[in-house]
Amino acid sequence: MEKVESFKLDHTKVKAPYVRKCCVLDGKNGDKVTKFDLRFLQPNVEAFGTAALHGLEHLLATYLRETMDDIIDLSPMGCRTGYYLIMWGDVEPAYVKEGLEKALEMVLTTDEIPAATAVECGNYRDLSLFGAKEYAKKALDEGFSLNIYGE
Repeated sequence: MEKVESFKLDHTKVKAPYVRKCCVLDGKNGDKVTKFDLRFLQPNVEAFGTAALHGLEHLLATYLRETMDDIIDLSPMGCRTGYYLIMWGDVEPAYVKEGLEKALEMVLTTDEIPAATAVECGNYRDLSLFGAKEYAKKALDEGFSLNIYGE
């Protein structure tokens, strides 16, 4: 059985925060899809609280679409150290880094989490605007690298 791409990454050697282009997939009809690892926290050292992770997911799902084109999906990592971003096309990491930083700046100035109702969200009680802002500020202060090993 072939390992999942993200399981091949040596999580003991990476230096968060970073933006990593994981792969570009070719679709059956000639289209391309790019997967990114938006790592906010150091693997096996830190982890988001679930309410902050969930809140930041709602905010980034909204604001990334305002700062970049061709987004398919943003999903939290099960390890709670960041997010996966899926986009149409063969997208450069620098474009994503710039869009992510702009979106996080927007997070710092908002006063509400989008889609924070029982109708719009399957766990609307587990959202933290305060926590989302704290992690956004931390990541911006530390600065996202395009080099996952921090060299």
